[in-house]
Amino acid sequence: MNKAIIYLDNQATTPLAPEVFEAMVPWLRDNFGNPHSAHALGRKAAAVIEVARENILAMLPASGDLLFTGSATEAINLGFGTVRALQEAGRNKIIVLDSEHAAVRDTALSYEAHGFTVERHPLGADGIVSLEQLGASIDENTALVAAMLVNNEIGVIQPVEAIAALAHEYGALMLCDVVQGYGRVDIPDNIDMAAISAHKIYGAKGIGALWVRKGIDLPPMIHGGGQERGIRSGTLSPALCAGFGQAAALCLERKEIDAAHIQELADKAHSCFSDWTINGSMDQRYMGNLNIRRDGIDVARLMSDVRGVAFSAGSACASGSGRPSHVLSALDLEPAQIKSSIRLGFGRYNSLDDVEVAAKLINEAVEAQLA
Repeated sequence: MNKAIIYLDNQATTPLAPEVFEAMVPWLRDNFGNPHSAHALGRKAAAVIEVARENILAMLPASGDLLFTGSATEAINLGFGTVRALQEAGRNKIIVLDSEHAAVRDTALSYEAHGFTVERHPLGADGIVSLEQLGASIDENTALVAAMLVNNEIGVIQPVEAIAALAHEYGALMLCDVVQGYGRVDIPDNIDMAAISAHKIYGAKGIGALWVRKGIDLPPMIHGGGQERGIRSGTLSPALCAGFGQAAALCLERKEIDAAHIQELADKAHSCFSDWTINGSMDQRYMGNLNIRRDGIDVARLMSDVRGVAFSAGSACASGSGRPSHVLSALDLEPAQIKSSIRLGFGRYNSLDDVEVAAKLINEAVEAQLA
């Protein structure tokens, strides 16, 4: 990692693990066979893909299959295709939590053009959905409920198992964006679909996956050769798959070590930013995500002043859009509070010194602003 900059934006992406790089190199340099070819080189490439698939499945519910995609966004779009069959059965309602990633929100809203009603369900001030209110919204017309496990902006953990149970009471499907939680937070067994991404677990960019419970009708979104389970066409990259599988295996192997390290970093950060207010629940959250605000500061200026630290003013996917964070808006924060919020993301390769130095630089810049 480039130590000239302290990297605290691990929700946006994570650095490539050295072990992942080494796992990918042979499939980029020497073993160039097409994994969908029948000859020996092709079979060798296909075999490494299946090993990777099994490694990734090891931290997912047992009763499903995994489809490789180009990203978690593609996986989410693929998962939404299940609503078409349910629409034929008279179900034309989609419910998404108001704090969902744009990949879920915007995909859901696109189905309004296909006769669906889309409800963006509100949250409490702590960023957690009320199960009682959500249960009152789900009915026999509901095709799909989407809720992310760990929020990418504020780190809160939704009661996904209970949400899936509510959806199933009315025969609806439950799609879960587990991108920020995979390898870090246990994934409930009763979800129907889960989208994951390699580059959020120290893997490479350009590959994701959709886990699908057995028995769910998943129509193709990309047509062609049907290479991936007859559903997702396109030649798979053995290198990207191998790297994804290695990243997943490392997450499983290091789960307790990484969790203890992240907790230590978070404890240090909480003590260093004691004058700031935390956005979102303190009890139901992944500790590697710290979204905080300090009234009266200009975050755009702060990011310009603190060039030695990589951190975020909100969701990395929406940066530069000019729109306020829809997640922080869902917490009923005032526009000025949203504009004074930053997100710090801690990862495997951060040190206590990283946190301490970054906090010093950020706090000194804030005090200079407020002077």
